[in-house]
Amino acid sequence: MWYQTKASKILGIQYPILQGPFGGNLSSVELVSIVSNAGGLGGYGAYTLSPQEIIEINQQIRLATNKPYNINLWVSDTDAADGSVSDEQFEKARQLFKPYFDELGIALPGKPAPFKTRFENQVEVILHERPPVFSFMFGVPSADILEQCRRLGIVTVGAATTLDEAIFLESAGVDLIIASGFEAGGHRPSFLAPAESSTMGTFVLLQLIKEKVKTPVIAAGGIANGKGVAAALVLGADAAQIGTAFLATAESNATPVHKQMLFSDAAKYTTLSRAFTGRLGRGMNSRIAKELVQQEKGFLPFPLQTQFMSHLRKAATEQEKWDMILFWGGQIAPVLKHVKAGDLMRSILEETTVYFDHLKA
Repeated sequence: MWYQTKASKILGIQYPILQGPFGGNLSSVELVSIVSNAGGLGGYGAYTLSPQEIIEINQQIRLATNKPYNINLWVSDTDAADGSVSDEQFEKARQLFKPYFDELGIALPGKPAPFKTRFENQVEVILHERPPVFSFMFGVPSADILEQCRRLGIVTVGAATTLDEAIFLESAGVDLIIASGFEAGGHRPSFLAPAESSTMGTFVLLQLIKEKVKTPVIAAGGIANGKGVAAALVLGADAAQIGTAFLATAESNATPVHKQMLFSDAAKYTTLSRAFTGRLGRGMNSRIAKELVQQEKGFLPFPLQTQFMSHLRKAATEQEKWDMILFWGGQIAPVLKHVKAGDLMRSILEETTVYFDHLKA
């Protein structure tokens, strides 16, 4: 059967379907439990959470499901040297974005406080709480952390946007590798080369990795239904990770407006931009992203740009100026149909069965 793959066995799940672990408070315990209880692997993006918050979320997930689930962190969670920027650099960003703050009638914010990396404290919680699966982006944890995960029985999953990154992850000894295509919504998790030079499509990347890497591969990006899952499996994937389609469901923690946008005509047009966070990510077209193309040198490094833009996002939301907000979403959004996670999961499983047999014939 199509669902009896190496990934299913390693992850201890019935179906090799993973729900993308959304960061930025977009994940929910309810969504994780629905996907895991249906035989897939629910995922929770925890890179913005404090260690105590991760403990609490992990406990809530354990109460909601007795099946495997995934907690995701970012190995590299800042691009700011010493966690801050010079006054000159901050003033340049203020002037670049001043017209948008003026349009919203709000004052420009002060310089963000220096950011201190949280990964080491967060990963201590992972090792203590022992979620069944620990996935990570923007790099690879130390050999010591990966060895502790192996000893504790925590399955490790790393994200690659290029063949070089996949080879690097395999050499580090991770259990599974996500082939993250540029069609995907959200941040590009590149770590060996700039994200702008790591924009390869999912199915090309998948095939390249399968040629050179023995570690099981999870295809991610541009997959929202059983057709996409079947195609990924036929091309050699051991599982598929689905993000945007689950983000659009009632059970995710995205705002109602965000979900409406994913089902609207606006979802046909997406862009990769650094304007809202300082790191390259895909979302629906935004006027700010469009107008500030080629102005990246004026942006603050991640996550200081996120903190700076949070003031603008709040005001734009209150004033319903949606063209000034970046709503995360992948290129596949126009095919979305399901608003309930359970219905989406059932549809994916039924379609995959039909189309996998057809493609293999």
